[in-house]
Amino acid sequence: MLDKKWAYEDFEEGATIELGSKHVSADEIVEFATEFDPQPMHLDEEAGKNSILGGLAASGWHTSCMFMRLLCDIVLLKSTSQGAPGLDLVKWKKPVLAGDTLSARLIVVSKRVSSRRPNLGLVTMRGEMLNQRGDQVFEIHNTIMFLTRAGA
Repeated sequence: MLDKKWAYEDFEEGATIELGSKHVSADEIVEFATEFDPQPMHLDEEAGKNSILGGLAASGWHTSCMFMRLLCDIVLLKSTSQGAPGLDLVKWKKPVLAGDTLSARLIVVSKRVSSRRPNLGLVTMRGEMLNQRGDQVFEIHNTIMFLTRAGA
């Protein structure tokens, strides 16, 4: 699959697509938080330890962005993706702490061809990220639009 472009037809209901892994450093947590989510638990180790998160923790938005990067690298940038109409669910289930290594995957839930645009398919997916202990830290449900091979 890596040598060709992902099109609608390449997604099978029930299939799991491994998206790889990402090590999370303290520096990147602080850098992201400084610009986008400057809450104390994302900027300072001591503030993080004194919070319910238990240490310097990535913003949930940072976690979402890390997932998106892995999704782009493995699927979207090598596909006929036409974007997404929105998100159905995003959950930040456990803190992502400095030093964690996250692994991500997608599960294809369902797929259908658009009734108005027969060259466009809609693939509903559930994505998740786990930390190095196997704890699920992030979950997302959404639909992504892909051109069919005939539409590409």
